[in-house]
Amino acid sequence: MEISRSVETRHVADPWPGYFAGRGHPEARRIGAGVEGVVYGLGAGRVAKVWTGRPPTELTRRVYADIAAHGLPFATPEILDVQEHQGTVVTYERELPGLPMRGDSAHEEYERELPVRHKNTLLAVLRALTSVPGTDAMRRLTVQGDDRPLWQGHDRFQDALAALVARAAARHGAALAARVPGFDAGVERTLNALRSLPDAPVTAIHGDLVPPNIHVDATGRPVAVLDFGFYTTAGDPAFEAAVTAAVCDMYGPHAQEHTAELTRLFAQELGYSPAALTTYQAAYALTTYDLFGLDDSDGHFRWCAGQLRRNPVFGPA
Repeated sequence: MEISRSVETRHVADPWPGYFAGRGHPEARRIGAGVEGVVYGLGAGRVAKVWTGRPPTELTRRVYADIAAHGLPFATPEILDVQEHQGTVVTYERELPGLPMRGDSAHEEYERELPVRHKNTLLAVLRALTSVPGTDAMRRLTVQGDDRPLWQGHDRFQDALAALVARAAARHGAALAARVPGFDAGVERTLNALRSLPDAPVTAIHGDLVPPNIHVDATGRPVAVLDFGFYTTAGDPAFEAAVTAAVCDMYGPHAQEHTAELTRLFAQELGYSPAALTTYQAAYALTTYDLFGLDDSDGHFRWCAGQLRRNPVFGPA
């Protein structure tokens, strides 16, 4: 960004390492940032998260505990303490092992051929999460951008998701309709497809299994899954697979090929209906398109519009 020469430029120091040092953590350093906040390593197996987005609640801690209770083959978040500083929520959590599976596709160009080890890692995480049953606490969560528990007033995930699609389309659908031909008819087709999906097991849904949220060891084995909360709920595990296939590579030059490849792979290896996967991918785009911006200057908005233009469930037969 160009700055006027008449304005003196000052470096604004990050105040949080000093804040944590004053509370007994002199080695505190920033180690990452995501949609919901900034993470600082504190040493001694602990991290702190400074929440800039929607902060966690006691319900969040219950969901974390519900997930951890099922002996997954990888670590998941655990909140040890919650504090507040000048109106900002800070959580203290255990540090999770491993390193990100790979960088975000917005900052790292993915090769045309997805490595087999990465596909195997995704399959291992998806299979493991299906072993965690959906709980009441998970059903009571809201997803980003909405103001009510996803399952409120519904007994089936598919119907709850359809209601969310309808609410999200009503929020700022005109902005998306300007870039997606046949928007209203596409929304209606998606709603009908969701309501027509058969009942399915209800398991824990992470909802944002992008590669940086999966940590692996030196062999590529998943050792931690982090950043629950963006779209965490209880639901059909096929929804998790569908979203994971779509968001693994969102912005790279081979993104469309990778989404199609992973969608086919998950359908084959996990036994999910291809029609269900594409239906859920349309629903995801329709419920997250406006979370960061409402025009083509926002990468996620552009991505959602592109997903819908190509989606065979959303588009005309």
